[in-house]
Amino acid sequence: MNRKSLALVFTMIALILIGCSSTPEIDSSSAEGAYKLGEIYRKDERYQDSIAQFEVVKNKFPYSRLATMAELQIADINYEREAYIEAQNAYQIFKELHPGHEKIDYVTYRLALSFFMQLPDSIDRDLTLAEQAILYFDEVIHSYPTSEYVAPAQEKKTETLKKLAQKELYIAHFYFIREMFDSALGRYEDLLRKYPKLGFDEESLYGAILSSAHVKDLRKRDFYFEKLKKNHPDSKWTRQAQQELADGVE
Repeated sequence: MNRKSLALVFTMIALILIGCSSTPEIDSSSAEGAYKLGEIYRKDERYQDSIAQFEVVKNKFPYSRLATMAELQIADINYEREAYIEAQNAYQIFKELHPGHEKIDYVTYRLALSFFMQLPDSIDRDLTLAEQAILYFDEVIHSYPTSEYVAPAQEKKTETLKKLAQKELYIAHFYFIREMFDSALGRYEDLLRKYPKLGFDEESLYGAILSSAHVKDLRKRDFYFEKLKKNHPDSKWTRQAQQELADGVE
C-alpha cells in the first residue's frame, strides 16, 4: 500500500471514530452545559449518565431556570426506563414544589400513569395503587378540562376501574362457589354500585339474583331479576337466571 492510500485509510478511520462519538466536547461546568449534556445522554439512552447531569443542574444551580426543567427531565427519564416508583416520586415532588407550572397537567397525568403502570396484570394481586391512579386521573379530568391529556386520562381511568371491577367479581365468585352466599351477595351489590356500566352489570345481576335466592331474600331476588330483564332482555345471563329460578333455586 502506498503512502497516499495509507493516508486515505487513516482519514476514513478518523472520520468513522468521530461519527461514532455521541458526546461532543461540552463545558459541563455551567448549568447550560450540564443540561445540554444531559439531553445528549438521554437521546443516546444513557439514562444514568443523563440523570447524573440533570442532578448537577438541579443541585449546583438551584436558581437557574434550567433547574426546574432538569427536575422534570429526571422524572421523564425514570418513566421512560420503566422505573415507575422513582418516576412516581419525582413527579410527586415536582407537583408539590411547582403547583403552578405550565406543564402541571402533564405532570399530573404522568404521575397517574406512574401509579397505573405499577398495577399487576393479575387481578388476584394487590390493587391498592389503583385508587391513587384514579385520584390523579380525576384531577387531570376535572382540574384541567381543556388539557390534551383529558381524553387519555379518561381512557386510563376506565381501564383502572375495570381492573377493580374484575377483582370485585373474582371475589364475589370466590364466595359464591364456596356457598358463602351472604358474602357473595354483598360483593355483587358492591360491584353494581361502585362499578356500573363497565361491562359487568349483567353477570353481577345474575350473581345477585342467585345469591339472594340462596339466602331466601326474595325481595332482593325479584328486584335484581326485574332489573336484569328490563335492562338486558336479550342477555344470556337473563335467560340463565330465568332457567335457574324456574328450576327452583331458593
